[in-house]
Amino acid sequence: MPDSPLPAVIVAGGLARRMGGGDKGLRPWGGGTVLSAIVARLRPQAGPLALNANGDPGRFAALGLPVLADPVEGRPGPLAGLLAAMLWAEGLGADRVLTVPGDAPFLPSDLARRLAAAGAPAIAASAGRTHPVAGLWPVELAAPLRQDLAGGLRRVESFARAQGANAVEFPVPRGGPDPFLNLNTPEDVAAALRWL
Repeated sequence: MPDSPLPAVIVAGGLARRMGGGDKGLRPWGGGTVLSAIVARLRPQAGPLALNANGDPGRFAALGLPVLADPVEGRPGPLAGLLAAMLWAEGLGADRVLTVPGDAPFLPSDLARRLAAAGAPAIAASAGRTHPVAGLWPVELAAPLRQDLAGGLRRVESFARAQGANAVEFPVPRGGPDPFLNLNTPEDVAAALRWL
């Protein structure tokens, strides 16, 4: 489906320990929440949207998105979110799925287009660092990913490297935030608010 809008999943299944627990994505941000800002960035560039999160899905009802729990036990991290995304997209009949982290409210407006142009799998990079949760994945990788998770793999970057993912460099705007800035701590949030 090369000409169809890509399905996209926001991976927000983490425990947010550095934020003191709870859902980072539900923290206030601008006139809404971090997650609503991410949805606003994705909606113009993607097709169907979903959210990967664990626990009671009702807390995300305001977003109006399907909530996908990790398809494996034990909360193994964002790789489980990627697996959930692949399985959901495959159920829609898609051959690829875009994933983004649930704590990055400055995502580029051309993320989907540029990753698709690089060919899947592809991951984002900026300022000399890769951001592998921001990636485009063939859904056929679900089977090897499930095997890797069962074997103990936990790093998205290791999976991306093993699958030969292309890294696509995105510029950091002069005087602006890195488009993949993660809000991992209260200090990150306070620093990032100056760019709103």
